[in-house]
Amino acid sequence: MTTPDRTARALGACAALMVGALTLTACGGDASADSASGKDGKNASRTSTAKIAISAKDGSTSASINATGVRVSDGRLTGVKMTVSGSGTAVPGAISANGHSWKPKEQLERGTKYQISAMAKDADGRTAAANSIFTTVSSSNSFIGTYTPDNGSTVGVGMPVSFTFDKAIGDRKTVQSHITVTSSSGQRVVGHWFGAQRLDFRPEEYWKAGSKVTMKIALDGVEGANGVYGVQKKKVTFTVGRSQVSTVDVGTQTMTVVRDGKPLKSVPISAGTPEHTTYNGQMVISEKFVQTRMNGSTVGFGGEYDIADVPHAMRLTSSGTFIHGNYWYNRGNPPFGRQGTSHGCVGLADVQGAQGDTTAKWFYDNSLVGDVVTVKNSPDKTVSPDNGLNGWNMSWSAWTAGSAV
Repeated sequence: MTTPDRTARALGACAALMVGALTLTACGGDASADSASGKDGKNASRTSTAKIAISAKDGSTSASINATGVRVSDGRLTGVKMTVSGSGTAVPGAISANGHSWKPKEQLERGTKYQISAMAKDADGRTAAANSIFTTVSSSNSFIGTYTPDNGSTVGVGMPVSFTFDKAIGDRKTVQSHITVTSSSGQRVVGHWFGAQRLDFRPEEYWKAGSKVTMKIALDGVEGANGVYGVQKKKVTFTVGRSQVSTVDVGTQTMTVVRDGKPLKSVPISAGTPEHTTYNGQMVISEKFVQTRMNGSTVGFGGEYDIADVPHAMRLTSSGTFIHGNYWYNRGNPPFGRQGTSHGCVGLADVQGAQGDTTAKWFYDNSLVGDVVTVKNSPDKTVSPDNGLNGWNMSWSAWTAGSAV
């Protein structure tokens, strides 16, 4: 027979065990834990119907830097807090107008540990909570592509889309298939691989003037090599401006500028010397500088020249060919239209300081990145298609043969 004292002690022990069990349950919450409490306690025995899903799973070590976020079904988010683990630095974000999702305002950093805590309520006011601690994909296990042209830019008709990846791509077919380039002109656009880290896209002929080109990059989570994943997801658009193709004739040391199919102007130039000839072929302007330094030692010419303020310089090859202004020429014997005096560049008459009404300034002001400068009748070889953005020097059959898809 149980005595009152023993009964009381037994009940007390059971209560203590129940409290302990509740405490353990509360501390053991995970990314989909729910709270059973309601607005007035009447629904305390019922679980909230709001279901929170955090895209980055708790404990994951290769979370996306683009797609990480929070969603809720059968409820609305009431609060989301995201921080950098360790430092506690807050990561700004916003809940959508309908309360169904939250995402960071900016792309996350690679190889960083984060924590997300989210709260939501269902239609009856019952709350739900979810938490996740995760690490984004590391730099060593991810790849990224630097690309040109930039979003929103206006370029010339020769401008290809060009990607340079920071790691060698083993699965070129998969990577290329997750980048699409289309034009409002309807031109077919095909990719071509120059080695394992560069992928360019172009149509068979120059872009149609005035067309809009759209590039969709869907590389986030794509395995480009063994254990190496992409981290980019974005849409890029650019506009093709008027058509301008300029032809440099080394034989006559002149350049004829043709705009929208009609001759615009013919100007005298000075190409490379017989010892330092200028490449033949179609070259695309890839960069423009009002003034830039040109040092011969950086392109294999030792100390032959080092000019700190070359005016109106526009890059044609990655190996150092420019079309640029020349102010250091012999005023008593100007070379323009008469002879080649450069180390392979195409020179135009100019003045120091990039000021004044000069031939070089006129051409610079009337040129876009992506315009084509074609050189002919030089004793040199045709420029290599991968030396700059110069894939136009490859036949269409050879270009398409270099596609992985």
